[in-house]
Amino acid sequence: MNARYVLVELARLFKRHNLEAVMLGNAGAALHGAPVTTMDVDFVFRPTPVNVRKLKSVAKDLGAVIFRPFYPVSGMYRLSRDADQVQVDFMDSAKGLRSFEGIRARAERVDFDGCPLFIASLADIIKSKTAAGRPKDMAVLDVLKETAERKQGKSEEAG
Repeated sequence: MNARYVLVELARLFKRHNLEAVMLGNAGAALHGAPVTTMDVDFVFRPTPVNVRKLKSVAKDLGAVIFRPFYPVSGMYRLSRDADQVQVDFMDSAKGLRSFEGIRARAERVDFDGCPLFIASLADIIKSKTAAGRPKDMAVLDVLKETAERKQGKSEEAG
């Protein structure tokens, strides 16, 4: 599935509603060049009352519904749009990573049609997947580490 249209739409809506979030997971890793696939897009954000209102506005404009599938155990909000099976998860934290501020400070900005999305560093994505320890996360770790090594080699050649 080509997720570009969804990412453009999300970037535009985040900008419109001033929602600050950082993409994690396989979608973020793919934007770093990792040959991985996913069926959803994961973000981490600060779940303040103001940001939750912004998230609700994003969901409304996206034509999506917000679910709290693991409430109250988890701080996850899932936006789901049935028309095209778009699923976007917003988490209040990421396993293995200390703070939203740190994740955001290390993130890369990627523009989609002039609107920014922030993508967690590949190192942060690897740390998060390692800490989560789920079989589906462990299955992609070698690919992510190889991608990180390849990127590091290219940046050393350029420098």
